[in-house]
Amino acid sequence: MLVTIENGRAVRVAGDPAHPFTQGFLCAKVNRYVERTYHADRLTQPLRRAGAKGRGEFVPISWDDALGDIAARLTEIARSVDGPQAILPYSYAGTMGLVQGSSMDRRFFHLLGASKLDRTICSMAGTVGMRMTVGANIGADAEGIPESDLVLLWGTNTLTSNPHLWPFVLEARRRGAPILAIDPLRSRTAQQCDEWIPIRPGTDAALALGIMHVLFAESLVDRRYLDDYTLGEDRLRARVAEYPPERVAGITGVPAAQIVDLAQRYGRARAAFIRINYGLQRHAGGGMAVRTIACLPAITGHWRRPGGGVQLSTSANFTFDKATVERPDLSPPVRTINMIRLGEALTQPDAGVGGPPVRALVVYNSNPAAVAPDRSAVLRGLARPDLFTVVLEHFQTDTADWADIVLPATTQLEHWDLHLAYGHHYVTLNQPSIAPVGDAKPNSEIFRRLAQRMGIDHPAMRDDDCTLIRQALEGGGRNLHGVTFDALVERGWMRLAVPRPYLPFAEGGFQTPSGKCEFVSERLEALGLDPVPTYTPPYESTERAPELAQRFPLTLISSPAHQFLNSTFVNIDALRRGAREPELVIHPDDAAPRGIAPGSRVVVHNDRGEFLATARVEDNVRHGTVWAPSVWWGKFTADGRNANHTTSQRETDLGHGPVFYDNLVEVTPAD
Repeated sequence: MLVTIENGRAVRVAGDPAHPFTQGFLCAKVNRYVERTYHADRLTQPLRRAGAKGRGEFVPISWDDALGDIAARLTEIARSVDGPQAILPYSYAGTMGLVQGSSMDRRFFHLLGASKLDRTICSMAGTVGMRMTVGANIGADAEGIPESDLVLLWGTNTLTSNPHLWPFVLEARRRGAPILAIDPLRSRTAQQCDEWIPIRPGTDAALALGIMHVLFAESLVDRRYLDDYTLGEDRLRARVAEYPPERVAGITGVPAAQIVDLAQRYGRARAAFIRINYGLQRHAGGGMAVRTIACLPAITGHWRRPGGGVQLSTSANFTFDKATVERPDLSPPVRTINMIRLGEALTQPDAGVGGPPVRALVVYNSNPAAVAPDRSAVLRGLARPDLFTVVLEHFQTDTADWADIVLPATTQLEHWDLHLAYGHHYVTLNQPSIAPVGDAKPNSEIFRRLAQRMGIDHPAMRDDDCTLIRQALEGGGRNLHGVTFDALVERGWMRLAVPRPYLPFAEGGFQTPSGKCEFVSERLEALGLDPVPTYTPPYESTERAPELAQRFPLTLISSPAHQFLNSTFVNIDALRRGAREPELVIHPDDAAPRGIAPGSRVVVHNDRGEFLATARVEDNVRHGTVWAPSVWWGKFTADGRNANHTTSQRETDLGHGPVFYDNLVEVTPAD
């Protein structure tokens, strides 16, 4: 991102035209980053709560007073009978960089002896699924897509969540490759594809098994690749024999003939590229779904050629020295609390988290009052009068409304940071472009000052941000060879030291214990899980909960609106106007028997809660599925609620991830 400065003020942001992957453009959201940085509601000084929790009433205070209040409360809790484990950090990816996201904060909480947070809310199910199959969350290089002769966009709304991939997809199409979207929604992306395959939510593993059934039955396989580079073919063949196209059609809603056609095209392709994303892993069998899909290119040998393979993320190729940056060695043995079960941790401490009750919550880079599942439980927890809550933020979010102290943090334009990528292989250095707005401070500096105020005098708390960046790079693995701080200062970004074309598994080399693509995983078996790819029905489905499905027959998907990045950017006026209002897309065949007309107000509800939305009656969603573009702040909705009033705190099969889209609801007219 290039920032234009005039008289010390940012006036424009733009993509870097020299960047090989992002190619000079930004997404619709980040295009508004100047507006976001100088927004009238930007937090510019510390605040102390002046009214009841949740009312959002605050008075300005000095940094000295704010740090004094926080230090006194955290010290009191740490020295109490509950001990420092009663303090819980809560963060995720509101700031994506290594320095402002996971450096001094980790050191501070480790030295304090606070509880640890299992940061699972986005990608852990799929990450573990990839690890158990290919060894790490790495995959095909998107820059090879123009060489593909078939592109499957599986569970990904590329134009919204990964727009820089799209030019590579278009080039593949120009060269003759068909582009297929497999998705319960006819998203912006699916509308631009050559085919839309409207799959039933949560059944992606079954479709993959059905494709494998045809591949093996019709010998559309790479015999040498299977023999040399895979483990457990016989057991996989036995499993997929259980999933003929006719059975898979009944599970997925995709016609048997279409499953056969898809499998044949995939098997006959020379280099098929499968782009999967995080939506398809947000259900009970999400980790196994990713694992199952990840087996496909090993059966056909598509890993051999540029443009072939599967990609969930490229993140594991960025081998930053996180241990040196985060210093986990400084922490005593403490409990770990799963972030998606925050509501339970705050309201039911005896239900599974163990240890003392959470008495202090320090939130940064996240907005759990909007994005965490089972929002009603989260809000009940935040309302506890005995809970001391600190929030580091850019704006007074839903979570900040419940805080005792709010601290103003800097944005990407105002601090140093180091960034990896999910979809390409370029390291990015984030240099400050402007001075901090108002009295905002970087997260890293806030934790340095708080440590000093609490008497935590350890050398690890004295490193400045540039030192942290150097540590991350200098101790990194071979992929960072030649990627130095000084070079990044000069160039801004650098490609990892990986080959071009990057073919990670062309000749095996999988990072699994066997060194092969593991169709059978001893590690999964040791965990008491099925070692062979399989289909796990959603928790909330006719297969596993028929009575619940009868009461709540619609599956709700609540992926981000095009204008939002989860709950970020919701308060930017132009973007919020683009998203209009909380909406629900419902198929005409589901709307008619419920008396729901286009534009009418509806209530989306289940046993966990409800929220209001305006109905959009369209065939852009498969029958039996509804879509509520999210994630709205409660303060911007008519009823103060959002889709997470209906989502649960249950976990995926692998990685303890969330099941946001494993969510049965009913929809009724609001009147």
